[in-house]
Amino acid sequence: MDDVREDLRPLHCPVMVDEVMGLLNVKREGVYLDGTLGMGGHAAEVLKRLGENGRLIGVDKDEDALSYAAQRLQDSRVSFIRDDFSRLGAIVKDCGYAEIDGILLDLGMSMGQVKDMGRGFSFNSEYRLDMRMDNRASLTAWEVVNRYKMEKIEEILKEYGEEPRSAKIAKAVVSSRKRRSIDTCRELASLVEEVYGGRGKTHPATKLFQALRIYVNGELTALHGALEASVSVLKAGGRLCVISYHSLEDRTVKNFFKQEKLKGTFNVLTGKPVTPGAGEKNPAARSAKLRGGQKL
Repeated sequence: MDDVREDLRPLHCPVMVDEVMGLLNVKREGVYLDGTLGMGGHAAEVLKRLGENGRLIGVDKDEDALSYAAQRLQDSRVSFIRDDFSRLGAIVKDCGYAEIDGILLDLGMSMGQVKDMGRGFSFNSEYRLDMRMDNRASLTAWEVVNRYKMEKIEEILKEYGEEPRSAKIAKAVVSSRKRRSIDTCRELASLVEEVYGGRGKTHPATKLFQALRIYVNGELTALHGALEASVSVLKAGGRLCVISYHSLEDRTVKNFFKQEKLKGTFNVLTGKPVTPGAGEKNPAARSAKLRGGQKL
C-alpha cells in the first residue's frame, strides 16, 4: 500500500470540491461527519473551513484508507473511526454528540482501492478476486463467482449492475469455472469480453464489477441505513450531501429526499443533481451526481 500511496499523493483531488463545500456550508464551530473518508480529500477542505473549536468525524471501514487519511490530515480536530457509515447514528453518539451540523457521503470506490491491485477491484489485476472494502468481512467476489448458482449470479448482475447480458455472462461464468476456477480480475474481465465480442468505449465488464462490488460490500443496504440515520442525527438546519456514481445510488438518494420532503423533515436543496462543471479537475467525476438536503 505504501507504493500506491506515494503514487497517488500528488494526483488525488476530491470530486466536485467547490460544489460540495458550497452545499455543505461548513460552519466554523460546527461538527461534521465524513462517512467515506477515503484519501481525505473532502475532509481536508472541511478542515480549512472549520475553526479551532470545530470538529470532524472521519469514518471509513477500509483500514488502509483510514491510515492514509490520518497520515495526511494529522489534525487534532478529527476523530478517525473504522466503521461502516450505515452506523453513523451510533458513531455520532459514541463520539459524544447528540446531533451534528452536516454529513457527507462520497459513494463508490476510492482511487487508492482501484490502484491497489491486491484489493481486486481493477480489471487488470492479476491478484485473487476480492473486492472487499473491509478486509474483516468474510464474503469475497471469488466466492460469488466460483460458488454461487448461475441463477443467483444472474440476479446479482441484473439487480446491482443493470447488466443487459446478465444471463449470458452468468452462463459463461458457470461454464468456465467447471474447467478451472476463475481466480483473478483479469480472468473474469476477459471472460466478459468474450461474451461481448470485444471492447467498446467502456470496458464490457464494468457493470459486472460494479454489481459484484455492491453485493459483496452490501453498499445499497448501508446507504439506506445511513440516509435513515441522518434524520435523527442532524440538527435543525444541518445538511446532508451525497455524491453518487451510478443510477442505483442516485435513485436511492433522490427517493429518500423526496419522501423526507413529503414528511416535512428535509428541505431539498438540489431539485436536479449537481454534475461536474467544465473546470472539474478529477476525471473520475464524469459520472458523479451530487444531491443535498437541509434538516428542518
